[in-house]
Amino acid sequence: MNEIYSHVANLGFPIVISIYLLVRIEGKLNQLTESINELSKAIATIK
Repeated sequence: MNEIYSHVANLGFPIVISIYLLVRIEGKLNQLTESINELSKAIATIK
């Protein structure tokens, strides 16, 4: 926790929140990409 506090003190609250959100969204984007690829494969097998 002390590391997080030091980053907030050094970088500023908005920058720390932006980095946190970008890291969280990256994982969800990877899952979304995998789901889209699976969906396109499923549609291809239907045709």
